[in-house]
Amino acid sequence: MQVLLVAVVVAGCAVFAYATARGQAEEAARRQAGAVARAVADSPSVREAVRGSAAGEDPSLALQPYAERVRTDSGVDFVTIMAPDGRRWTHPDPRRIGEPFLGNTAPALRGETFSETYTGTLGPSIRVVTPLTDGDRVVGMVSAGITVRAISDRLGAQLSSLAWVAAGALALGGAGTYVVNARLRRHTHGMNADELSRMYDYHQAALHGVREGLLMLDGQRRITLINDAGRELLGLGGEMTGAGVADLGLPAPLTGALLADRPRVDEVHLTADRVLVVNSSPVAGGGRRGTVVTLRDHTELQALTGELDHERGFTQALRSQAHEAANRLHTVVSLIELGRADEAVDFATAELELAQALTDEVVSAVGEPVLVALLLGKAAQAHERGVELVVTSDSRSLADGGGLPPARDLVTVLGNLIDNAVDAVTAVPGARIAVTLRPDRDQLLLRVADNGPGLPPGVDVFRRGWSGKGEGRGLGLALVRQVAQRYGGTAVAIDGPGGGAEFTVRLPAPPPPGPAPAASDPHAAGGPA
Repeated sequence: MQVLLVAVVVAGCAVFAYATARGQAEEAARRQAGAVARAVADSPSVREAVRGSAAGEDPSLALQPYAERVRTDSGVDFVTIMAPDGRRWTHPDPRRIGEPFLGNTAPALRGETFSETYTGTLGPSIRVVTPLTDGDRVVGMVSAGITVRAISDRLGAQLSSLAWVAAGALALGGAGTYVVNARLRRHTHGMNADELSRMYDYHQAALHGVREGLLMLDGQRRITLINDAGRELLGLGGEMTGAGVADLGLPAPLTGALLADRPRVDEVHLTADRVLVVNSSPVAGGGRRGTVVTLRDHTELQALTGELDHERGFTQALRSQAHEAANRLHTVVSLIELGRADEAVDFATAELELAQALTDEVVSAVGEPVLVALLLGKAAQAHERGVELVVTSDSRSLADGGGLPPARDLVTVLGNLIDNAVDAVTAVPGARIAVTLRPDRDQLLLRVADNGPGLPPGVDVFRRGWSGKGEGRGLGLALVRQVAQRYGGTAVAIDGPGGGAEFTVRLPAPPPPGPAPAASDPHAAGGPA
């Protein structure tokens, strides 16, 4: 269709050029014939020969040679000098001399010069007729003309050049169309307009339909495309096309991941209220053409995985307690078999009182059922690893402080801090962890202190990715700070007064209105820091 369009345009231009050239050729022939006719009519020798005819002389004898010389020299096809009655005195064919002129003469007899296209003895011609005057009298007429065939012959020479120009334009237009089409096909990967339109429709439907966030960046790391899920996951609003990644106000580690040149695979990053898994891939094609980034929300998944992990921990704690209870039961049975019933009763009573005392201590100190269950389970796990976990005497029931953040967020904070402390003191002789929970003015205070090796100097332990226990860890403490910042609180780590580390989290109480987004437990992404 493009080649056909070029051919139509070239053909149209050629027809226009032909019509224009033909009109110009006819006008040029009319001007040429008019100039010759007026020059002959103004010639004194012609006027003198016409005067001689009044004396009985034959004007053709003088006028015929003159008219033929003028015709040959001027390039016209005929020069006819005639009497007022139309009788020819000259003609290119001497046999036609004396015959009446074929054509109109009335305007010339009135003293006017005019032109017309008329078919005479030489065929169709463009002729000009002008009066031949002697004073105020019209004593004759002069007609000069060029045949249409001669004009066509002249135009034919021009048409051959026009045909070559048209053919060249058609060839050039066809070649240009091929080059442009090939380039367009190469850039569109061989797809035509219908395929591109269909792909665009699918592209728009996919962008708005997928739940994963999609972010496309150009070579200068500016946003060229972002879908609805991407805006929601990154907390962005309004028109973001053309905005630089560094200007979005995202956390520094996430911004660094988006600006990186190398691919990123399943990297976990935190925003103010979400846990995101980031994958990025540079756009193929050479040079820094851009990056495609996908974002997956793992907040709920990690929260559910964390809850499952806590349940698994409770199950392990129950198994440990069942194992310990079986050992105590075997001891009681053995004492009875040895006939020492009194000692068996004393032993069983002491163990029961110890277990009940721990439960009563935690329940009275904490008050929140979910945290009570968490602390009892963590105490059993710590006991298995040779660590003593106690609730300090200055703890007070959290129910005394009014509203509390969601239990899931409290479990995230306290569970991560205790797990981190247990890992830190496992190999320490006399390992001990002290937990403090109490309302403190308008805040909720949660503190976990241990007698381990303390904090590494110059390190932000709450930074995501930092861990002293190898690859794939370092999310737990980052989640603790995320929860604290979400509620406008603080998370601080210092060296304890008697050695070890002390982690303190303060959360406003009551919390801000509205449901708090779900947080995560560290075990789903590699455990505590």
